[in-house]
Amino acid sequence: MNENQLSKRLHCVASFIKRGMKIADIGSDHAYLPCYSVKRGTASFAVAGEIAEGPFRSAKEQVERVRLGHLIDVRKGDGLEVVHPEEVDCIIIAGMGGPLISQILDNGKEKLTGVSRLILQPNVGAEHIRYWLLENGWELIDEQILEEDGKIYEVLVAEQGTPSNSYNQSELLMGPFLLKKRNGVFFKKWSAELKAWQNILNSMERAKDRPETEEKKQELLRKIAIVEEALK
Repeated sequence: MNENQLSKRLHCVASFIKRGMKIADIGSDHAYLPCYSVKRGTASFAVAGEIAEGPFRSAKEQVERVRLGHLIDVRKGDGLEVVHPEEVDCIIIAGMGGPLISQILDNGKEKLTGVSRLILQPNVGAEHIRYWLLENGWELIDEQILEEDGKIYEVLVAEQGTPSNSYNQSELLMGPFLLKKRNGVFFKKWSAELKAWQNILNSMERAKDRPETEEKKQELLRKIAIVEEALK
């Protein structure tokens, strides 16, 4: 494989792997990330995990094609089921929703023994991951936001340690590190979110009053107020 097969998003994820780490890429798809990281010498060993038969076969074929079968083990299974305790020191989960990533981590807590770093790339709902990290003894150490092919992605990096309890609502929703960096992609993402939420709110105003609608409306208003304040 060549570097061109790795997307900008996965390049960003790979940049947070410390040299010599043993990694597990959960939901590895074609195993491009493990192949790239092992070939470059960043990762010393990798597990590529896939739950679906098609991607599992694709990953195996890719690893065989680049002759890295001795350093990359492709395994079929659900979430962290594919990892043995203390086998790897870095878990990567990229390309899923924040709630699903949080659920995978929660279901596989016993597999996180010996893991020193989590590199997580949610497509949506990054705030769910930030809450999970805080509640489970993981400290957020960096975040990146980037745009690729018209889509915006966030990358969250955490290490085992004492999590900060000082994050306010805007930091949990929008990211403490991203709020400090406040780059163009950050403003683009949250401006678009605001517009979408306002449209939903307008639709709710036209709908009949129901208790669940009112609850959702209040949650939207809370988020809108947080983002509007942060973007000032």
